[in-house]
Amino acid sequence: MAEAALAGIRVLPTDHHAVISRSALSTATSLRLRLGDTAIDLVQSHALLPDGTVILAVDAMSPTGGLLVAARGRRGEVQLDVTQLVPVAVRSRVRARVRVTGTAHRFDPANLESCDADTVLSLLDLPPVALWTVEPVEVTVTSGDDEALVCTSAYRATCPDPLATVEATHLQHLIRHHRDAVDQLTTLINPELTAKATRVVPVAVDADGMVLRAEAPDGHLDVRLPFARRVTSSADLTAGLRDLLAKATPHQSGCSPHGTAAPCGLPAAECAIPSV
Repeated sequence: MAEAALAGIRVLPTDHHAVISRSALSTATSLRLRLGDTAIDLVQSHALLPDGTVILAVDAMSPTGGLLVAARGRRGEVQLDVTQLVPVAVRSRVRARVRVTGTAHRFDPANLESCDADTVLSLLDLPPVALWTVEPVEVTVTSGDDEALVCTSAYRATCPDPLATVEATHLQHLIRHHRDAVDQLTTLINPELTAKATRVVPVAVDADGMVLRAEAPDGHLDVRLPFARRVTSSADLTAGLRDLLAKATPHQSGCSPHGTAAPCGLPAAECAIPSV
């Protein structure tokens, strides 16, 4: 189900789907490689270069490696599929599906000259087998009923969302240890949208805001709470959440209507969630 805006209609930037595709590929632990009629699931076997080129670790002497050898240099012969999931336990966890159609080549070590330290480390974490590059020629993003073709130049120029790699950690910490903050953020949503909700759960956080999901017996509704300014780090996230909580109605002390939370054992300097 599509997100509801907090107030009015919020127009997303034109590179929104490019960010989704880059974020999904950079955080996924697995992907499906399709070569002709053959599909292979690769786990912990891919990485992303700064320009969006996908690196695959596949033994050249394996059947899959043989197929890559046969497809090498042939434009659009390789297809990669990634499913981006909501990183917390909710119904309807599929957030987006990303498909990259590209051309396979053997990895050229000269590419390392354009890589930052984090990218080099991600390549070193791959299995010690042959490395292949997949140069994207077409990228599509499907989210619900919406399917978008991403401009290849926009895909290459875009970076993953700044919070993509830490989103799951922050959301899970918020749910487990800061139920009071979630309840307070819920007061920012039109009460009519949560009247039938059995619980409200944070299901996404990115540079532009946090998304709360109101779950009801007959479905759910996602509502975005936009940050006052763009968030680019965990430190910025603390400030963004503090601003949202300042706008929210203080939650009355007592038991949360959606359950209790375990105490947060992190020092205040390490916890990105402001106290309420």
